[in-house]
This record gives sequence, structure tokens and C-alpha cells, in this order.
Amino acid sequence: QVQLVESGGGLVQAGGSLRLSCAASGRSTGSFHMGWFRQAPGKEREFVSIITWSGGSTYYADSVKGRFTISRDSAKNMVYLQMNRLKPEDTAVYYCATTTWSSPSRINQRVYYDYWGQGTQVTVSS
Repeated sequence: QVQLVESGGGLVQAGGSLRLSCAASGRSTGSFHMGWFRQAPGKEREFVSIITWSGGSTYYADSVKGRFTISRDSAKNMVYLQMNRLKPEDTAVYYCATTTWSSPSRINQRVYYDYWGQGTQVTVSS
């Protein structure tokens, strides 16, 4: 079992920044790729970003590319999502999740993720 706990969400004005954290615990957490998804009210949960277990590769949704940065500290079992130049459309509950897949055709699909956190709310006001 793997447990994931997100933190760092909150209310911020458009153009502002937030850093989300995801604390992982349980078996072999260092061997999983770690992703972030988000879900806005009335919408499907969508892929945001992923970082491989080694930290050597990262991928981003087009909607956040250039504004968000994912990173991980494997020694601390932590994954971070630095979000800059936030927009009202970034408002959502943000979830971290684990996967063993690294194929670009699969990493943006939630079905390929095994463990999920409870989420943290991010609200961006205009």
C-alpha cells in the first residue's frame, strides 16, 4: 500500500503562485513515477504533470507548460508542484498519484494510476 497526502492549496489571486506538496509513504515509493491531476467542478479529472521515479524526465499538460514545474525529493519521499502565473481556470482540486507507466500515450490517463491522495483545493480569483 502507498499513502499520499497533498498540501499547499489555498486561495490566490490571478498571477500569483502556490507550491503544492505530496508526501508519500508505504512500500517502494521511490520506484513509482509521480503525477499530478486536477478536477474542477463539473469536469473530468485531467492530467497536469508527471515526473519519473528517477526525476530524470517530466511531462506537462499543454495548459500548464511554462507555468508549472514538478520536482521530487526522493530522500524525503516528496513530490512538489510549483505553480506560477496562476489563472482562474487553474481552480480545481489537485491530486497526486502514482504510476508504473512512463509511456507518453498512457501517463495522461488516470486509469493507469494506482494510488491517489485525497486532494488539495486551489482557488484562483480573478
